[in-house]
Amino acid sequence: MTYLNKLLILVFSILFISTPVVQADVMPVPAPPQVPARNYILVDYDSGKVLAEKGADKKIEPASITKLMTAYVVYQEVIAGRLKMSDKVTISKKAWHTGGSRMFVKVGSQVTVEELLKGLIIDSGNDAAVALAEHVGGTEDAFVQLMNQYAAKLGMTNTHFVNATGLPNPDHLTTARDIATLTAAVIRYHSAYYGLYAQKVLTYNHIKQYNRNKLLWHDSSVDGLKTGHTESAGYCLVASAKRGDMRLISVVLGTDSDNARASVSQSLLNYGFRFYETHKLYGAGDKLSSSRVWYGDNKEVTLGLDHDMYVTIPRGSYKSLDASLNVNSKIDAPVRKGASLGTVDVKLGSKDIAKAPLVALQNIDEGSLFQRARDYVLSLFN
Repeated sequence: MTYLNKLLILVFSILFISTPVVQADVMPVPAPPQVPARNYILVDYDSGKVLAEKGADKKIEPASITKLMTAYVVYQEVIAGRLKMSDKVTISKKAWHTGGSRMFVKVGSQVTVEELLKGLIIDSGNDAAVALAEHVGGTEDAFVQLMNQYAAKLGMTNTHFVNATGLPNPDHLTTARDIATLTAAVIRYHSAYYGLYAQKVLTYNHIKQYNRNKLLWHDSSVDGLKTGHTESAGYCLVASAKRGDMRLISVVLGTDSDNARASVSQSLLNYGFRFYETHKLYGAGDKLSSSRVWYGDNKEVTLGLDHDMYVTIPRGSYKSLDASLNVNSKIDAPVRKGASLGTVDVKLGSKDIAKAPLVALQNIDEGSLFQRARDYVLSLFN
């Protein structure tokens, strides 16, 4: 072997054998931070992926986080046209007398729904909560029935409300996971009103009060949502933040102080944004494929998704995603729009991370006698 050949072999060995292959763009993901809270959950808003949790399904007292559902019911009434923001609410003695945090409405006075919602969300006013509940439901008890009906509709299976304020009651319980579900619904369905959850200050009746969510002052990406505190529930905070195209929701329950609930929430949010990224893979109604239809008035049906599909993955791993379409082996007419005809399966490396129904994006009616007879003959050779 010549000297030149030996030199080439040595160079090849150094470059391609001895040197390890490093994927510098893929970030390793550590375990979530250990934070001092009894229960918590961190979830991506778009994909629904849980990034961290502790006791997320344990039933606990929600304290004033209850008011997220109180506001949700009121906004649903506004959207349905059964209530106007300008409607005047007469403040009852019960509402005025309700203890705890207050916006300081006066008994017998008339306050607009809009002002009461500000007092409910910014000041966490128990008086505002009762006033709204009585106005919408006739009584607070009737309003609570609406709260529980909406909770069931949203899939909050471990939640039961007994009042509109969150004042302690042994039967007034929910979970961190259910609160995250409610929070996502607030952001999704009440986007026109969501900005109120980021308002820092409210002055009413010459009294200036500050939003108790300290993250609104410390993190510009945080735009809501609600604090809560009782002696039994501890200090609680539901927060949401958006950085770039990624939105996270954190629910922190049972910390020891106002500062603790803020710092714990901040730690969870920073962890999620630092080590994960969210991508929209497909949009609702996008054509992903088409497939043969037998016995129909059209030979093909267009396939896609009935909702946007997002995935949340470790940062830098996007190139390792692999999506596949699995279509039913035989599709017979009639086919109704929205019918499930297969699945979209997404893997990250060898791990399944997402699945969604592949649906018909159009109706295919049954074909004529001739078309059906033709397809019958053709099917014999398939």
